[in-house]
Amino acid sequence: MHTPISRRTVLQAACASMVFSGSPPLRAQDAARRFEPKPQGWRTFDVTTTVQIKAASGATRVWLPVTSLDTPWQRTVDVSYSGEGANLELVRDKATGAATLVASFAADSAQPTVTLVNRVQTQNRAADWNQRKPAVAEDAADLRRWTEPSELITTDGIVRKVATQIVSGARTDQEKAQRIFDWVVISTYREPKVRGCGVGDIKTMLETENLSGKCADINSLFVGLCRAVGIPARDIYGIRLVPSAFGYRELGGNPANLKGAQHCRAEVYLQAQGWVAMDPADVTKVMRQETTEWIRDAGHPIVAPVRKALFGSWEGNWMGYNTASDLALPQSENRKLPFFMYPQAQTAAGLRDPYDPDAFAYQITAREITA
Repeated sequence: MHTPISRRTVLQAACASMVFSGSPPLRAQDAARRFEPKPQGWRTFDVTTTVQIKAASGATRVWLPVTSLDTPWQRTVDVSYSGEGANLELVRDKATGAATLVASFAADSAQPTVTLVNRVQTQNRAADWNQRKPAVAEDAADLRRWTEPSELITTDGIVRKVATQIVSGARTDQEKAQRIFDWVVISTYREPKVRGCGVGDIKTMLETENLSGKCADINSLFVGLCRAVGIPARDIYGIRLVPSAFGYRELGGNPANLKGAQHCRAEVYLQAQGWVAMDPADVTKVMRQETTEWIRDAGHPIVAPVRKALFGSWEGNWMGYNTASDLALPQSENRKLPFFMYPQAQTAAGLRDPYDPDAFAYQITAREITA
């Protein structure tokens, strides 16, 4: 299934977004389906990642993402790690601020193993649309950084052309962001067969007219389209921790086994509100996977509460690692990573595939601390 990226298609989708942006009332049988994240205080989690390299050959190195965010919706409390026989080093990237645990093992290590524990506090977040001034002033140079392209999130050519068409006639940055959000929800779709979180090559997505993918594809497309019209935007790379409090199966994680629970979210900077939560990719996930039927109507009663809420809010059952793109792993000669939310490893035989459980054994769990 491909979506033609013609001016007519762009304008039709933009018009459709205006139609469904006023969600229809829920039907009686769906009245219990709601999704209304609002700040309700902090929750504390220990998130434990354990990596074990099977059949290691020669010297081995493992890289693990470490939470490096301290924001109004997430705080890092503590970071601890261990690895028998390993040289362990916590490194923060100067350009992006991303933190990485580097574990180096000698060639005679039988089965290199490293454990990392991130203790974090998270909470729900929601934009106050009546606000007229950001609570925290942002540096102008830092905001300009978030309008610049990365290797895969480009802002010129077809990306700028499509973005300009989507926001045609919109007057405020909030209206432009809403247009782009709605267009992405309507025009893209989640493809469960995509490995991991996808690639995030938005230029190729638009040029090939294949707008399918997962969160790193769909949210990166949203971010790139926003940047292309001058709205600061960024992806935040992280992982789901526990089930959703609102009963949406696809919007939570199993804390006993979070392998594959990696998920990136997005933010845009609006002049009146500051940084605002966004997640069009999760809207498409609910449409495709929340029920046995592929829901194709973004105004469907199961989808509508999520579509409305994820423009401006998100649930604090998720932990962000970093906002880094084009990241060079420390002590590595490999090419830069487009994003970093999966464990990485290399032996004398080369890089291990983080999506292959037979070659790269790792486990991630979360434990909520209530005392």
